[in-house]
Amino acid sequence: MNQPSDSCLAIATDSKAELRTLALQCLCEADVAAKLAAVEAMAVAWGNGGMTLAADAALSAVAGIPGRPLLPALVPPREVKHRSMATVEGRAAMIHALAHIEFNAINLALDAIWRFAGMPPGYYADWLKVAREEAYHFSLLARHLRTLGHAYGDFSAHNSLWELTEKTSDDIVARMALVPRMMEARGLDASPRTRAKLAQAGDEEAAAIIDIILRDEIGHVAIGNRWYGWLCQHRQLEPLAAFAALAVQYKAPILRGPFNLEARRAAGFSEQELLALQQQE
Repeated sequence: MNQPSDSCLAIATDSKAELRTLALQCLCEADVAAKLAAVEAMAVAWGNGGMTLAADAALSAVAGIPGRPLLPALVPPREVKHRSMATVEGRAAMIHALAHIEFNAINLALDAIWRFAGMPPGYYADWLKVAREEAYHFSLLARHLRTLGHAYGDFSAHNSLWELTEKTSDDIVARMALVPRMMEARGLDASPRTRAKLAQAGDEEAAAIIDIILRDEIGHVAIGNRWYGWLCQHRQLEPLAAFAALAVQYKAPILRGPFNLEARRAAGFSEQELLALQQQE
């Protein structure tokens, strides 16, 4: 595994290392192994009290956001090939697609840390926790992918999650409403079906990884719900009406069932929201 870049290694050696600045540096890191190592170093340093937080600092975006390797090739969603789960290659393609989602989710969490100033310290701690867990998920999937004879980058992938992240870069309310609460919550709905397909194909190790991801993703969506609710209260917005307006404004995809209502409840969605979702089916 490659070592983190010099800027990321500063996390462990500089007592004045600042969380949001380092999150931006880590977001720009293109090497996958270095990004994973940097996220872990940040989380450890933060947990040990080895970093400062400049919550109100105005940071400037730089070129190369997000940092990503040359592969996988990014194509429109309709051009991502679907393969039979009855084949090793088909299962590898599925695991690769999941790994790509997790890689994007690492970048999403890092972006939430550096981009939005003026939030309480708990907000930044929450998204650092998300980044660390997404990196763990990616590592599990990448390791399993290698047992199937493939590596991250071997298949094409789409960029829908990051595209909505970019669209909401101007408004933290829109980001919290539409990325964790909509796009990532779709993963809660998809996980049971994905797990069933992998288990039916005899890949119990992959199915067990899906169990871990679902467990943690409930917490990640809950973090999105918590901070969306906090922001709505802070800005005197009615949450359901604001969400509906933002979905239209940002041309968010229309959600289709079936929905994992149990997981969504655990992630903090209200019964009123779940009823509205079910009426879309």
